[in-house]
Amino acid sequence: MTTTQSIIIAIVEGITEFLPISSTGHMIITQKLLGIESSEFVNLFTVNIQFGAILSVVVLYWKRFAEPLKTEKISGSFGKRFTHRLDFYLKLLIAVLPSAICGLLFIGLIYKMLGSVVVVAISLILGGIVLLFVDNWFKNPAQDQSMSYSRALKIGLFQVISMIPGVSRAAATIIGGLTQKLNRRNAAEFSFFLAVPTMLGASMLELFKTYQSLTPEQIKILLLGNVVAFIVALLAIKGFISFLTKHGFRVFGYYRIIVGMVILILMILGIDLNMVG
Repeated sequence: MTTTQSIIIAIVEGITEFLPISSTGHMIITQKLLGIESSEFVNLFTVNIQFGAILSVVVLYWKRFAEPLKTEKISGSFGKRFTHRLDFYLKLLIAVLPSAICGLLFIGLIYKMLGSVVVVAISLILGGIVLLFVDNWFKNPAQDQSMSYSRALKIGLFQVISMIPGVSRAAATIIGGLTQKLNRRNAAEFSFFLAVPTMLGASMLELFKTYQSLTPEQIKILLLGNVVAFIVALLAIKGFISFLTKHGFRVFGYYRIIVGMVILILMILGIDLNMVG
């Protein structure tokens, strides 16, 4: 993987990580279009640069992470602020547990699917069909928009689906939030928050498994990819929240279906898009 290729993939990651169109699926497709063969380092890069993207969430929502329930009427004592912060992080922990457990149990199958553009294409199309109807399914959010432990767990169960390449972690968790009667903004923001422990865990696990074999050049490429993904994601998040609140999911549904169909048509015409390796 060259420096230029790493920058292109990182830009794709930064744009797509928080959109309901599957960042992993788009990175797999981009790698193939750039002629990058699958390898241990490429798999590491694909997972690890998502860490750069999620750092943008921490920066943009720093007050929520430092003092998540600051808007509530609290006395201002350190003890109560600490209790509210702990409550916030416990809910994130509960939400991330289902995917953590399933990831450990099915890691072999997950890696096998990562190399399949066919899986990505089918997931894009099916997910796109779902997004065409989501706005009509969830028209009446609840008045109570607070995040309970029960809501967090159920959203976490939806996140498990996103282990299939092309499904989109953002789409799965946002829809999970909508099923819990959250409005679009709150569902999207909790999806962002949940990305932090989810992708941090995945990135650190992948890095731990391969760090001893990394060359200085590969380390530079990883760092560059994370920086680029971070900057691009900073710009993408705010725009997505504004667009989603005003326009909903339908345009993302059409986009997913078109991209998925194009991939399948190219493969039918004999163009092999599956990752080699």
